[in-house]
Amino acid sequence: MRTARKGSVEMPAFVRQLVKETEKRVSSFFKGGRGGASDGEQPGEGEKEEVIPSPYLDRPVLDKLTEEGCARWGLTYALGSMQGWRANMEDFHNCVSQLGGELAEWSFFAVFDGHAGSSVAQYCSQHLLGHILATAGVRLEDHPEKVKGAITEGFMQTDKHLHSVARREGWERGGTTVVSALISPYYIYIANCGDSRAMLCRSGQVFFSTEDHKPYCPLEKERIESAGGSVSLQRINGSLAVSRALGDFSYKGAENRTPSQQMVSPEPEVCIIERSPSDEFLVLACDGVWDTISNEELCAFIHNRLQVCTDLRDVCSQVIDLCLYKGSLDNISIILLCFPGAPQLSAVALHQEAELEDLLESKVAEIYDELSATGEEPDLLSVLTVLASTAIPGLPPGGGIQSKRNCIISAYYHQRETHQHAVPNAVGTS
Repeated sequence: MRTARKGSVEMPAFVRQLVKETEKRVSSFFKGGRGGASDGEQPGEGEKEEVIPSPYLDRPVLDKLTEEGCARWGLTYALGSMQGWRANMEDFHNCVSQLGGELAEWSFFAVFDGHAGSSVAQYCSQHLLGHILATAGVRLEDHPEKVKGAITEGFMQTDKHLHSVARREGWERGGTTVVSALISPYYIYIANCGDSRAMLCRSGQVFFSTEDHKPYCPLEKERIESAGGSVSLQRINGSLAVSRALGDFSYKGAENRTPSQQMVSPEPEVCIIERSPSDEFLVLACDGVWDTISNEELCAFIHNRLQVCTDLRDVCSQVIDLCLYKGSLDNISIILLCFPGAPQLSAVALHQEAELEDLLESKVAEIYDELSATGEEPDLLSVLTVLASTAIPGLPPGGGIQSKRNCIISAYYHQRETHQHAVPNAVGTS
């Protein structure tokens, strides 16, 4: 099931200026004046300098792709994805709640965050699971290490087959990070290749999260330099911002080195987690989420939202909006997987949420009236600025004032409409 939620917002002047200044600072590090994508490439040494369009839009694309489903053993899931400020959408996903056959009790989910184009991410989203399932080891539930090896082999085979396609289609410069979860009746197998991330909440706390593969990480840097590369400006050869990915074959040409020993390795880091009744939810998300919010903050926020919202698509949408309002300029994609032990709707939490929204509406009205006393109609940014410096009890943990911005915006426009109608009436009765 897929739905799209449409909308548009003008980029506030201060945000537009921040984006422009950020582009200038980034471009000053690199030849050619390019504004870089989060995981994309900058021109390397010896390459012809050229000017390319800004990777950012004047206003974000707010259409949200959402999807939901469930597995017969009690798992429910939702996906939320949005292009945001990026000029192109390069995120893809794969959600399979039941694999079928002898793996009918197994599920697979993955987020693919492409860079230097979307072709590689799209290809991998269509083929990675097939390569994993083609290995015999994935069916050996009694041998978790063999399942782990099968997942790794699936990644390596995907990259191998992708190479021939990339040569034919001209995708050598494109790549994608991947974070995936293969869920069996007894284990969760999480595979990470790049800087997308998985986070498991157990008993209300972060129980596990993957480590991002960045070029400056000591072991990653050692491999890069051994393969003839360098790390500068926290990027491989001053260009690529991730050290593991599928694709990126221009970084995989070192002779006498295995695929996993190249500057960019396609080998995932696979972790085996034994399932527990205390497991609440698992998040798979691209770096457009993690650049703006920590593991602990997101865990607390989702834990709280699940107590006031039964629609997982809406929870994903709230996370996306939160990341957007906290300053994410990237594509934003999240898959939320809820286990039977996930938080349930709470009457107490619903009452607290209603009280909070009433308080915010009254605060907005109060601020609007105070600013209106100066003789000018308050703009939204002025109201938000004052409200941000006001102590507001009961805000969602991990979300803060940004997580209630939609409520605040609605209250602002209600006040503006009320005032606009009140002024003519006052004139007519004077």
